[in-house]
Amino acid sequence: MDALFTAFESIGIFLDSGGTVLKVILFVSIVLWCAIAERLYYFKFDYPALREQWFQQWQERTHKHSPHSLAIRNLIISEAKLSMSKRVPLIKMLVGLCPLLGLLGTVTGMIHVFDIMAVTGTGNARAMASGISMATMPTMAGMLIAIAGLYFHKVIEERVSDETHHLADLLNYQ
Repeated sequence: MDALFTAFESIGIFLDSGGTVLKVILFVSIVLWCAIAERLYYFKFDYPALREQWFQQWQERTHKHSPHSLAIRNLIISEAKLSMSKRVPLIKMLVGLCPLLGLLGTVTGMIHVFDIMAVTGTGNARAMASGISMATMPTMAGMLIAIAGLYFHKVIEERVSDETHHLADLLNYQ
């Protein structure tokens, strides 16, 4: 129990050292990782059942070469692609937002440093170090979250593309 308390205390100290912007980055990262986890869950558990449902719907058609059937096939593929791509724009936006929030943290931290320099002069290195820490922590956190989020965004986009092509091949005309 003490180890858990110590871990939470360390996280609190880290968040305090980065200022308000670091707390905003934490919130954005939680939303980002929840969206990524939801998409990975969807592909692992929900999508296989939906794919089977769409395949059965297509197999029930008797005339697969009619213009009406081809329109239904395109509709099924479009519906599948929309379903798979549901959270992808949100993930992409949050990945792009993280470095910008990091930059905002840098600017606010440096403003804090300049305020300290204006009040105490350039001789107080300890006071300036807290401002520099406040400037660098959000930048590091924003970039780290964005790089990891970018990787998973790419993985999910490739999975959407692969599954769309796979479904199109599955819904053949015979």
